[in-house]
Amino acid sequence: MAHLTNPGPFHPSIPRPLHNPASAPAPAAAPPQVHDHGAAPANHNHDHLTSTTQLHAATPGASQALMKSPSATHALIRGDRTTGMLTMSDDHVMMNQILATHAPDGRDVDVRPLLYLVEDILNRATEHVDFIIKGTQAQIEMEEKAQQANYIAMLEALTFTIDRIACELSYKALRGSDPHATTTVIFSFLSSYAWDAKLVLSLSAFALNYGEFWLLAQIYSTNQLAKSMAILKQLPSLLEHTAPLKPRFNALNTLIRTMMDVTRCVVEFKDLPSMYISPDAPALASAMTLIPTAVYWTIRSMVACATQISSLTSMGHEYVLLVHLMYGVLATESWELSTLAHKLQNIHEHLRKQLNLCYQHIEEKKDVDTFHMLLKLFDPNVAHIDNMKHLKALIYAGDDKLPLLDGATRRKVGLEVLRRRNVLLLISSLEFSGDELAILEQIYSDTRMHEAGMQSHYEVVWIPVVEHSGVPLSEETRTRFEALRSSMPWYSVEDPLLIEKPVMRFIKEIWHFRTKPILVVLDPRGKVLSQNAIHMMWIWGSAAFPFTSYEEEKLWSKETWQLNLLIDGIDPLILDWVHTCTIYSYVYACIHAYYMQLIRDFELNLDQIKDGKYIFLYGGDDMEWISKFIASARTVASAFGIPLEMVYVGKSNKREQVKKVAAIIKERKLSHCWEDPAMVWFFWTRLESMMFSKIQLGRADDLDPIVQGIKKLLSYGREGGWAVLSEGSNILVNGHSTTVLPTLVDHVKWRGNVAEKGFNLSFIEYHDQLHNVAHPCCRFEFLATTKAPESIRCPECHRVMEKHTAFVCCHDEQAIPDSLFAS
Repeated sequence: MAHLTNPGPFHPSIPRPLHNPASAPAPAAAPPQVHDHGAAPANHNHDHLTSTTQLHAATPGASQALMKSPSATHALIRGDRTTGMLTMSDDHVMMNQILATHAPDGRDVDVRPLLYLVEDILNRATEHVDFIIKGTQAQIEMEEKAQQANYIAMLEALTFTIDRIACELSYKALRGSDPHATTTVIFSFLSSYAWDAKLVLSLSAFALNYGEFWLLAQIYSTNQLAKSMAILKQLPSLLEHTAPLKPRFNALNTLIRTMMDVTRCVVEFKDLPSMYISPDAPALASAMTLIPTAVYWTIRSMVACATQISSLTSMGHEYVLLVHLMYGVLATESWELSTLAHKLQNIHEHLRKQLNLCYQHIEEKKDVDTFHMLLKLFDPNVAHIDNMKHLKALIYAGDDKLPLLDGATRRKVGLEVLRRRNVLLLISSLEFSGDELAILEQIYSDTRMHEAGMQSHYEVVWIPVVEHSGVPLSEETRTRFEALRSSMPWYSVEDPLLIEKPVMRFIKEIWHFRTKPILVVLDPRGKVLSQNAIHMMWIWGSAAFPFTSYEEEKLWSKETWQLNLLIDGIDPLILDWVHTCTIYSYVYACIHAYYMQLIRDFELNLDQIKDGKYIFLYGGDDMEWISKFIASARTVASAFGIPLEMVYVGKSNKREQVKKVAAIIKERKLSHCWEDPAMVWFFWTRLESMMFSKIQLGRADDLDPIVQGIKKLLSYGREGGWAVLSEGSNILVNGHSTTVLPTLVDHVKWRGNVAEKGFNLSFIEYHDQLHNVAHPCCRFEFLATTKAPESIRCPECHRVMEKHTAFVCCHDEQAIPDSLFAS
């Protein structure tokens, strides 16, 4: 039955292995238990030594080993086992004893270079252990880390202390001294050093001895000097019988690596930047209370390892194998090393957990500082020479990589290509609508074509916002990113991981990015001209350059509530018909190749507008209402002899349903329609952009006809049918299905006024009468991820509208995300 031991804090009870009963002459040879309270060794120890001595007297090799010092050899074999993991009656008393030796003199020792060297020695040594046991000839090249300018000077200052500890380890290991006493002596040598320095200096001393042991093991067969020294240490005989020693070598290997883990962890705590974390931070304070215990048990483990190596080199393999066969001592020693390793692993896990919390705390502090730095950098009242500080802060501040990909050449480039240029930061997630991207691409390409031979007005840089928390992107996310980037003709950030968390916070909180793309405009000095010019781009294209609020106000001052404002940039034929157009026809060029057939089918022309043709733009997804509306409109046109054209432009949501309705209209030849969803999408996106532009300018509640007309159309487009009637470019009525259709159906009631007032005024007056009786409800939906205005007035009654929380499902999985305003 396995015995249980409790070696102290941070170590659960572990079953202790028993020796093989068949190989032991008596049950008394079972390894004694480890006690917390320093119990005296069992009485059978004397019998153990007597039996061992008798056996070795019959074995020449073994007797020679015993001749050195039987009592010391016995102590080496039993080591920690006879004294127990804790020889103090109280762990608290033991640690007080260690703390009493701690009297740092304030010296600041940079132990990093020394630690790199020690890691290299121990890594090569522990790897060589595996090499010896496995019988392979492979040698693993370790990274050279200790090449620092102050390396030699640091070693000269610390060599005496390291040698002193190394001698203490070797001497006390040979004598079989109490491991706690040896550990305490080492602490007394290091009383004036900080905890991290105590640990690294002790580990250096251990590495000096352990590295020498394995250096001889590695080269003795090819170097005569090493061979002679190895013979003195009995290494050839020992290494020829490594198979039975494998458990001990494995246990040594594991413990040494755990010692290095704890040492690295303690040094990392020492290197934490005090400007970002104070000693009273909970995670750091918790760790600092444990570090003395961690340092003690790590140095105590070094003593145990030194004892094991000394026992191997001083006793010879015959004695070791014999004791192993008779009493299972090797298994016991391996178990004790494993127990120490397990204890240190528990300590390391706790320290690592606290260290990770410290790093998280520091990262949060750094993120806050970076965020505040961005706020100061983009302060409009602060002047800068150029835009490089701004771009480096947003994209990548280092000089070790090229952070941009040139969409034209597909080559990586530095930020210098943007120095003192107008820069449009296209900021989006990976959920980028194909329609949006296609139109932006064509605007960009055509702008470059018009500016051939001249320096372009601006450069575009795509900044992808991808939540990553510093971890590598998944393969799926990486593939989506690369696919999207490959279709862009402008500059793109080469890797989404370059965009740090505080930058994303700044983009979201200050520039109000949510889910839809935004276009932030920086002038050549890095000043923000517009936090989101994408709405200006949709409305006026590059004609809105330099995309300032002043330019936006100036462009709006030229606009009137006419048909050309609604359809501008969507159909190039209409742009030709309406001579007062305000946007270049290239805005629509992104879809002209594919839609030329649709354009030919769309028979509105400039003569129709100039000759007084009436035009109905209408929408909705209720086919029954649409059929009645078309029939009634044609009846009125026939009754009054007016030329009438009708165009179906869908609605702002339910994309798939709109496609079905358009297909039916075309099949039945009811009227003209925009069959392709991109045309419908662009129509409504421009309207939404107009509304958002007014919101940004603080004009959302103006009573001018443009604002009121946009509000009504956006509201009508959300639910039910709607229609806009114009004569030429002059809009007569912008109405809901509940008022437009009755006006047409009831034409007999107002036809008597036509002779006196004319068709236009008669239609408008009767429609307004119905409208005043039955005000259609108005609503505007803002996604939770968009920036909504604090309040908005109803376009019908001009009162402040109520706020409601709505959950909407349009059952249209393939539709463009249903948002009213992009932000």
